[in-house]
Amino acid sequence: MDFEEILAKCGHSSRYQFLLLALYGYLMVVVSMHYFSQNVISFVPDHWCYHEQLENRSWAEIEAIYSVFEKPSCTRLERIDESGGNHTVSSERCSRWIYKYDFGYRSMNTELNWVCDEAYKPRVGQSLFFVGSVCGTLVFGLLGDRIGRIKALILANWCGFLGDFSTIFATNLVSFSLSRFVSGLAADANSYLMYILILEYVSPSLRNVGLNTVLGSFYCLGLIGASWLAVWVGHWRLFLACSSVPLLLVTLFYFLVQESAQWLVTRNDIDGAIRRLQRVAKINRRQVADDDFISFRNYCQEHYRKEAKEAEQTSVRLLDMLKTPRMRSTAIKLLLIFIIITPCYNTIARNVEGLGISPFVMFSLNALTLPPSGYLQGLLQDKIGRKATSVSWMTITGLFAAAAGLVIAQGSNRSVLLLVGLTLAARFGVSIADGASSQFSTELIPTCVRGRGVAVVHVAGFAASFLSPYILHLGTYFKPAPSIILGLLFLSGAYVCLLLPETRNRKLPMSLAEGEEFGRGEGIFDFLTKLRRRGSNATEVAHQLSTKTVEEDTLMTKAQKS
Repeated sequence: MDFEEILAKCGHSSRYQFLLLALYGYLMVVVSMHYFSQNVISFVPDHWCYHEQLENRSWAEIEAIYSVFEKPSCTRLERIDESGGNHTVSSERCSRWIYKYDFGYRSMNTELNWVCDEAYKPRVGQSLFFVGSVCGTLVFGLLGDRIGRIKALILANWCGFLGDFSTIFATNLVSFSLSRFVSGLAADANSYLMYILILEYVSPSLRNVGLNTVLGSFYCLGLIGASWLAVWVGHWRLFLACSSVPLLLVTLFYFLVQESAQWLVTRNDIDGAIRRLQRVAKINRRQVADDDFISFRNYCQEHYRKEAKEAEQTSVRLLDMLKTPRMRSTAIKLLLIFIIITPCYNTIARNVEGLGISPFVMFSLNALTLPPSGYLQGLLQDKIGRKATSVSWMTITGLFAAAAGLVIAQGSNRSVLLLVGLTLAARFGVSIADGASSQFSTELIPTCVRGRGVAVVHVAGFAASFLSPYILHLGTYFKPAPSIILGLLFLSGAYVCLLLPETRNRKLPMSLAEGEEFGRGEGIFDFLTKLRRRGSNATEVAHQLSTKTVEEDTLMTKAQKS
């Protein structure tokens, strides 16, 4: 009796699985607030260089005065002509600004005056955040395979709290950058370890629809909560204090979530795996015979204990994935997918300023796309498979992103409504593409190196995210360039996904040997053939049922006549 069979007896769509989804929902709320806190604390409202003659002016008058200059936010005036004629520009740099606060919210940039010549400082902090995420993902991925998923998850969220809370006391670039680096250590690792646990404990049907619906819904609540919490407290330091404390509550997961039984099996701790499965059965109120656990023990001893002993001698490493041709090919393709999709996601998801509406409103609108995208992703993965979902939505999102870029290229003549609509459509699509490719990739990595494998591909994605600002910067030379690049990246990602085997309704690989054999002989377009076959089978069944109904009606009519 293998793991999937014993888990089905213990329950893979019952009380414990719904508890996992509920805890994952809470985690998504606090993780989304943590991940996008950098954006929220660094919003820059409309601003102009201070002049004493502007103190009693309306916002419209101030904007009209500065609108004639090439850089209205950073131009210092020596004298303002009251008649509205020629204003005298000062040769000195601006050192004080007038801010038109959105909803009265005072961001870090406005308090520290990190605008104009010092606008680079928040970007340095953001860069250090991504550097921290690269280091943290590697470290906690390694810890996840060494000390367990739960302990590594808790440690990651402690780092997130420490980094965000210490940012409150930052007053200069050095302290700000260090605190953002510590905060970045938690990014991604504080969520994907729980994601791995859920993948290993729930049924494929609940994994597809339930997991992605919870992810989208609660991530949405986190984003909306982050934006309007900032508005409610009115200050970036208070916002960080309120958003960082909930990360500490993840510590309680240690008492509520069972360690990965599959991971324990790969660590040669079969007794520990059986104890976790027994607890799952108890929570689910299932009666599982001792003979079933004995059968599972024998299966593990036969199939995995030998490999575990070899692992102690040869120290099975992540690099062992590269020793065999098919696993090596799969690993390279997974790296390429994350290198492509992660910078695209960060470019689109964080672009909430300069669209003609308040960034708080845009944040909320972006968030509202997540529940339907999460539900649709799960539904599509269940109906047409992981591969078809990833390929199709990478292609569609590339078209949306390109269209939004073309609207931006129109400059002041652009339609704000059309731009916001296309941006939201791209946000909707990139959520599906990112989520589908993430689950697709996670399922292809064998359990024995899944923690480290997922960590490495996420690190590659975060490293590639450094290119996001430069992609946007190309728009200063050729405005359609960012949209063209995003479109090409999405199409390239769709092609790479075509080269991977489907994982839907298949036993996921636990060992490297199983990973090497997984999907052998499957063509890149076999998933389309299977979809057509399923469609034709469904049509044939419907036709047979219809024919049978007509025959029964005919017999009844004859019987009545006779």
